[in-house]
Amino acid sequence: MQATPLAAPAGAPSRKKGLELDNDLDAECPTRKRTRSQSQPLLPPCLLPLSPTPAPDPVPAVATASRLGPYILLEPEEGGRAYRALHCPTGTEYTCKVYPAPEALAVQEPYARLPRHEHVARPAEVLVGTQFLYAFFERSHGDMHSLVRRRRRLPEPEAAVLFRQMAAAVAHCHQHGLVLRDLKLRRFVFTNCERTKLVLENLEDACVLTGPDDSLWDKHACPAYVGPEILSSRASYSGKAADVWSLGVALFTMLAGHYPFQDSEPVLLFGKIRRGAFALPEGLSAPARCLVRCLLRREPADRLTATGILLHPWLREDPRPPAPSRSHLREADQVVPDGLGPEEAEEEEGDKDVGLYG
Repeated sequence: MQATPLAAPAGAPSRKKGLELDNDLDAECPTRKRTRSQSQPLLPPCLLPLSPTPAPDPVPAVATASRLGPYILLEPEEGGRAYRALHCPTGTEYTCKVYPAPEALAVQEPYARLPRHEHVARPAEVLVGTQFLYAFFERSHGDMHSLVRRRRRLPEPEAAVLFRQMAAAVAHCHQHGLVLRDLKLRRFVFTNCERTKLVLENLEDACVLTGPDDSLWDKHACPAYVGPEILSSRASYSGKAADVWSLGVALFTMLAGHYPFQDSEPVLLFGKIRRGAFALPEGLSAPARCLVRCLLRREPADRLTATGILLHPWLREDPRPPAPSRSHLREADQVVPDGLGPEEAEEEEGDKDVGLYG
């Protein structure tokens, strides 16, 4: 068994991959990301020597389980490239992400670049076999998308506390030369059962920048969260500004319970995104409305930076959310509404707050 430290040798290639935009639509992002290879085994074979028989505590037998060093891989999770895993010596559960071995350097490079941060998850252990790399992450307690689906919309104090953590994770990555890409609510997961602490789930889509220029050329995004500049005919776009747009979509959805731009037809959806006109829900405070507008600006240069988001008045006071009621925890899962919200506002509506913070 080979346990690899999270470090990449100098000269490891940057992960600037070109992927086609996924045009399917669904409550979040219709289909899971395509795997890096054309075919992916339902359960990767054990390519490492078995660990010594762990002591005394018995492990429940699972018919489909596969042994991997000190871990047992159990059933696959949604998407087919992540598995529930059990660490035999301690009985601790993990989520195991599986990648083709040739991508080992690219997978580990973002973690080698990025200092530790409380809101960015890191693998607890990485094992490398002859064909696959296995990264073991701590188990989460659900994700932001599921919370919004269940709650429909979040009260501003609760949304502010959670969004601050999301923005802090993105700002930390940007400050250290990582563009995250494909940001969405589902990528932020809870680390506690009370669902008050968030981390960015992983860095598997991150692009490592080689200098101050954050220009990207690939069209890699989820339709509901894609920025207008990615849909334009421009040859390149600012990766950091595209991340900020995606954060704006996430914040709008947390506060409204539906996406700012929606349509069952991709062509119509992308037309609305290009126009950049949206209607804010009634009842939002002026600071909350201002922050949404500062993030969902059509021109990338006019948006706040991720670091600037943390200075916005809506987030500076760090309000404490009320504890979620048990009725919320027992509610049936409700899908983020698919229907359109209020009809598109006048384009000038989105440009009223011309100042940095309105």
